[in-house]
Amino acid sequence: MERLVGRPAPDFNLTTALGSGEDFGKATLSDYRGKWLVLFFYPLDFTFVCPTEITAFSDRYSDFQKAGAEVLGVSIDSEHSHKAWINGDLGKLSFPLGSDITKNVARQYGVLIEEEGIALRGLFIIDPEGQVRYSVVHDLNVGRNVDETLRVLKALQTGGLCPINWNEGEDLL
Repeated sequence: MERLVGRPAPDFNLTTALGSGEDFGKATLSDYRGKWLVLFFYPLDFTFVCPTEITAFSDRYSDFQKAGAEVLGVSIDSEHSHKAWINGDLGKLSFPLGSDITKNVARQYGVLIEEEGIALRGLFIIDPEGQVRYSVVHDLNVGRNVDETLRVLKALQTGGLCPINWNEGEDLL
């Protein structure tokens, strides 16, 4: 697998379930041109760790928007499964969930577990020009940290050298 950081983000064209649970939409990489994008993959709908992450990102969506970023969650489930989950146990979201039922997008981003047909917990921050600036991939059993994602997003947006544990408002190197 070739590295993605520092390179153009792989293009995608996904059918989505809107966070309201009321309808479907489309999401392409070009839809996010001019904005930062936090693109995260999760294994499956109706699982145990996934809803904790998805709802945490949704709860902090306004913080991402204040930072000029959008959020898109993706799994290999269908948009119909996403919609049923949003209207059931998961609840309404502030962002859409994309369907990668062909598994092509997870494969392009290097997070597909081929033998299981599901994605690892991969997260990518894509800049307004469509370049991958950050990636992190977790084991299936470990959820991500929304605070850390926001910290890294803001660090990348400074364009400067950010030391370890840097937080917004602190000095750059």
